Amino acid sequence: MESEKLISNERIRYGAMFFFTGLCVLVFSIVTGRNYEIILRNTITAFIFAGTVIFMVKDALGRGEKGFSYDNFYKQHRFFAAYMGMVVLSCFISLVPSEFWPFMSLFVILSLFSNKEIGLISGTGFIMIAVMLEQNGGYGEFFMYVLAGCVAVVLLSDLGESTNIGYPLFISLLMQAVLLLAFNVLFQNRTLSLNILVLPVLNLMLNLIIELAFLNMFGVYIIRKNNDMYMEINDSEYPLFVSICEKDKNERFRAMHTSYLTERICHELGYDERSAKTCVYYHRIGILDGKYKWEDVEHYYTENNFPPRALGLLKEYIEPDAGQMLSGEALAILISETVITSIKDLINRNKNATIDYDKLIDDQFDGRLKDGSLKKYEVTFADYEKMRSILKKEKLYYDFLR
Repeated sequence: MESEKLISNERIRYGAMFFFTGLCVLVFSIVTGRNYEIILRNTITAFIFAGTVIFMVKDALGRGEKGFSYDNFYKQHRFFAAYMGMVVLSCFISLVPSEFWPFMSLFVILSLFSNKEIGLISGTGFIMIAVMLEQNGGYGEFFMYVLAGCVAVVLLSDLGESTNIGYPLFISLLMQAVLLLAFNVLFQNRTLSLNILVLPVLNLMLNLIIELAFLNMFGVYIIRKNNDMYMEINDSEYPLFVSICEKDKNERFRAMHTSYLTERICHELGYDERSAKTCVYYHRIGILDGKYKWEDVEHYYTENNFPPRALGLLKEYIEPDAGQMLSGEALAILISETVITSIKDLINRNKNATIDYDKLIDDQFDGRLKDGSLKKYEVTFADYEKMRSILKKEKLYYDFLR
């Protein structure tokens, strides 16, 4: 029932994007007094553009959370709202001199709310709409703003809490300035003078203001918010984790040592360390009330505002969908926990036992290769062997478990 509701909402959203784009361009073309041929050209082009963006969004959705930047897979309304707003903006912006168009910053907003590819295509489409609706639109301004937008997206689409945005902003604005001057002097055959610098300077100032304001809000409400939440729930003194440990005295030992190995693997292989650690800490939360199905434990995570990516990994680890391929993070957690549990069992039997860690680890890995369980995970054989190598390097740590 829930999945049917999600599919219905998606169809409504895509339908709104498709028809709103075409109809908005159609109405604006009629209102501005274009002839029949231009109105037909503009409208058909707008529908094609909207259909292309929808296709790319659906393709990204097919790749799951990896198809989007940040947590946009779980917050698709961000891109939808930005897209719908920019349809209207691109129509009205055609009434403004092209030297003043702030498309560079709009490229960045669209890419940060989706991914690089979708941001580039949608930004290009909005420039196309503005050029078509302009009285004397030409290829020069289209060429200029697409190039500037591409550079801005490449420089400003991979942001972290510690990212210094000064250098990327400077380079993208410098590129915009060079292109604006080239457009005014070369494409419009105008003589370089102070008068033609007024609008380009205002353009750079407008883009700078929009980007600084947006990047600041994006950093505070998306990047930093998620980081702060991970720091809170991955603290060993977080009340929910403490309650799990109080319920089962072995949980703290299991979680702390498993998380160490899991983080080592994730760091080396470029996996998501924070969500993996969260999954290690909380995937056995069912011990609190003896219920282990996802529908019985999901409320613990939502009530404590777990980040969407961590929530997705927990769902995958606890109760994956039928036929779902599992992530490298899930395999790293499973193997790390199995190694820790196996070593702990051997120590409990004989504290002074001599343990062949290499053989123990090889047995775990070779067993999964033989029984075919490895086929369920989206990992390469190179990653699989790297995991084996990482775990074998931790012999001193295993001795510490005694």
